[in-house]
Amino acid sequence: MIDHISIAVRDLAASAAFYQHVLEPLGYSRLVERPATIGFGQKYPEVWLNARPAMRPLDDDTGAHVCLRAKTTEAVQDFHARALASGGRDDGAPGLRQATMVMYYAAFIRDPDGNKIEVMTVPSPTPP
Repeated sequence: MIDHISIAVRDLAASAAFYQHVLEPLGYSRLVERPATIGFGQKYPEVWLNARPAMRPLDDDTGAHVCLRAKTTEAVQDFHARALASGGRDDGAPGLRQATMVMYYAAFIRDPDGNKIEVMTVPSPTPP
């Protein structure tokens, strides 16, 4: 089980505003603020932003990405729309995807630094 993740960002204040807005549909809020790091979560910090002012924007082909769980498909859609409206880039529109063991609903974005963030949920099966 994963306890938390850390995401490197060039501009901590700007990234904190971006993430505060896009993580709201997932029930996350800003819980901890320190000079070089800010933590978001529901009950405790699960997503940390760490200031790396000298960092270059990430290339799209880094291969790394973070996936967060949403409760509903609407939350996935809201996350994606908020990210695009706040300076993020689309990296996979909201929709159904086939994983190894389950169909899931997800969206992918790139934050202003190029970090790839996915938000997903496993929708309830439709009754026959």
